[in-house]
Amino acid sequence: MAELNNGTNRPFRRRGWSDKFRDAIRGTYLGVQGQTSFYVHFSVALAVICASWLLRIPLLEWGVVILCITFVLVAEMFNSSLEALAKAIDTKPNSEIGKALDISSAAVLLASMAAATLGSALFIHRLNMVFCGDS
Repeated sequence: MAELNNGTNRPFRRRGWSDKFRDAIRGTYLGVQGQTSFYVHFSVALAVICASWLLRIPLLEWGVVILCITFVLVAEMFNSSLEALAKAIDTKPNSEIGKALDISSAAVLLASMAAATLGSALFIHRLNMVFCGDS
């Protein structure tokens, strides 16, 4: 049985990969647009990438750094999508929607704290190797 499109009698059409990628790129733009926290995350990510390059971290550590950055940005994107959904559902104050938004904000905070902890451990270890010669 074909799924129906928004309550109409028209079935969803199969989307090609180009349509899926176009929608994902548009979604990325919409998720970042107007979200000041993304500017903070992008600035910190750029600083971390520059520090990683300057410290000449090994490939495995680059993988950890990139995964941490991606983890935070994905959490922020989910938070932005929930905020957009909440605005579409109810424009008046709603305590249940507020709880959901607080939880999604907490997810971003947890992701950021985990990334900062991992990054700090990597950089402290690398700085120790550079300045003290320890491995």
